[in-house]
Amino acid sequence: MPAAAAAANDAIVVEDLVRTYPGGLRAVDGINLEVAEGEIYGFLGPNGAGKSTAVRMLTTLLRPTSGRALVAGFDVVKDAASVRRNIGVALQEAALDPLMTGRELLELQGALHGIPRAAARARGADLLGRVELEDAAERRLATYSGGMRRRLDLAMALVHEPRVLFLDEPTTGLDPASRSALWREVRLLNDEGTTVFLTTQYLEEAEQLADRVGIIDHGRIVAEGTPDELKAKIGQPALHVQIVDEARLDEARQLLAPLGACSDHAEHGVMLRTSEGARAIAPVVRLLDEAGIEVQTVEVEQPSLDDVFLAVTGHPAEEAQPA
Repeated sequence: MPAAAAAANDAIVVEDLVRTYPGGLRAVDGINLEVAEGEIYGFLGPNGAGKSTAVRMLTTLLRPTSGRALVAGFDVVKDAASVRRNIGVALQEAALDPLMTGRELLELQGALHGIPRAAARARGADLLGRVELEDAAERRLATYSGGMRRRLDLAMALVHEPRVLFLDEPTTGLDPASRSALWREVRLLNDEGTTVFLTTQYLEEAEQLADRVGIIDHGRIVAEGTPDELKAKIGQPALHVQIVDEARLDEARQLLAPLGACSDHAEHGVMLRTSEGARAIAPVVRLLDEAGIEVQTVEVEQPSLDDVFLAVTGHPAEEAQPA
């Protein structure tokens, strides 16, 4: 779809976007994507795949080598100022003054966006409540925990009520409680109509939040769709078969191999991938029982985004570990 035609209904439209660096490195190699108004779009990829470069181009921080991108209906090169007025950006490492308080930083952000002082003060107070930082409003940023800083980053990105919000790995390094709190806020923002472009290393995060997912590898988008579509297209259900006698594990694997792809799974276990899913439980138990191999448990596991990621990139996701 031409960018001009899609712009009326899409918050982000990207056509053949390329970014090269000296030496011929194509960090982003002709990607195309569309993000609908009011959608949460998850952008996944291994480290070095081009995620951050793509986001920097979409947020006007880096000029494309070629191609075209519209954000909130404006060209990121020809009308960068209009793009910036319509987007909020929470980067993974925001450069914030550690000596300023949370309230001061929010009011400063409002002033930078041209919001009158009284309105900026009211907006800052509202956002501090929204991200549950009222009690820390007068504390200097240097005293904030990692989770508090990420919530303040989000609040600052929302000061001017942007149409499109870019979140760059927003929960990397956070504890589970802080991650859940930020997820709730992202869902609430989206329910209110904000379009969210989310880059993440957490497959669970993409599965929990994103309406659609794009996976980028070596600068190209190698898969795109809803999480369910991607899993249905690429993954197969798995049976986790635990047997009692570890010494017969190789024998069990050989018996089950004709039914699908087999591999080891945990202790005394075989993982069998088969399109039959739960329907394969009875044949599996019967086959092993006839061979005198006692089955302890059989569990069905549906394909995950991790399976999709492995299938399209050739390696498992490099998930960031919480601090």
